[in-house]
Amino acid sequence: MLARLKLSGSAHDIGFGLGEFGRAAVHAKLRPLPLWQWLASQSDTDKAQQMQALVRQHFPRYWQELEGLAAGLQLPLAEVFLWNCRGDFPGLPAVDGCTTVYGRTAQGTLIAHNEDGLPQLRDDCALVEVSPDEGVAFTSFVYPGSIPGHTFAVNAHGVVATVNNLRPTDIPAGVPRQILGRASLDARSVDEAIAVVSFQPRAGAFHHTFGKAGSARVVSVEASAAATAVVEIERPSGHANHIVHAALEGVGQRITGSSGARQQQVEARLAALGADLSPAQALDILHDTAVADLPIYRCAVDDPDDENTLATAIFILGATTVEWRVHTRAATATADAAGVVSIPQ
Repeated sequence: MLARLKLSGSAHDIGFGLGEFGRAAVHAKLRPLPLWQWLASQSDTDKAQQMQALVRQHFPRYWQELEGLAAGLQLPLAEVFLWNCRGDFPGLPAVDGCTTVYGRTAQGTLIAHNEDGLPQLRDDCALVEVSPDEGVAFTSFVYPGSIPGHTFAVNAHGVVATVNNLRPTDIPAGVPRQILGRASLDARSVDEAIAVVSFQPRAGAFHHTFGKAGSARVVSVEASAAATAVVEIERPSGHANHIVHAALEGVGQRITGSSGARQQQVEARLAALGADLSPAQALDILHDTAVADLPIYRCAVDDPDDENTLATAIFILGATTVEWRVHTRAATATADAAGVVSIPQ
């Protein structure tokens, strides 16, 4: 079962609450990792300093959230900042891979997402409901030690956002991708969400899926330092965690065996469907283990990317509501958490 958090107040308050929640897991399981230690060693580099300055200049409220997070974790801010930049340096180990499927459904539109992360964090993640003094309220999956915005979420305006890791080979100094993901949770529309993740200068790359209650529109967005590609979804489609949009075909990237295999499996499963994608079909695809060594649903202790599926989220976007549910076990169709967001009229 996922822990459930409710946080409110200032950006610092919210960050502090996240830090308190994640403190034990970060100190015991993340800080000893070579990845964490290497990132911490980069805190005085020109790139890290430039990225800090860009966040403070353009996104001061999220910088305050990071300050609160560091305080709650009882760790140096520079160290915590760099952990939240773990996808902004080329060649680092894969983290937070993920798979997403999306399309039209009889009830409206559907976005479904496998959240794949470090296996040792299976019992240390949470669903957090955030009611900030400034900004938009939202519900999001969160990892210990990280601000929200790079997993899956729905906000009070009915905007749904899911995120997949991308691994470009060239990553310049810029705003960290997790900061831009966090900013997308304040969007009041799909276009606002696209605009904020298209911000330049940016560092690392993400794939985002955005939809909104009251609209049949779903977009698949690959956002990188080189450019942003936006694809309007017309039929059931899916995305593992590597660049597939033609507009970014010239961007160098690393595609792991798991990522390539999951993309092929998702496309093959979706090709057998009609124009609509039901919640049951989406869940079945995301829980697929037919390719035993490189499955869509990842639970192997020897996964080649050192990732496992920690949760699966289903979002059904209707005319005035977003119905959501989260599963943490593939063996049952019963959700571990569920809810409904009614959008302002």
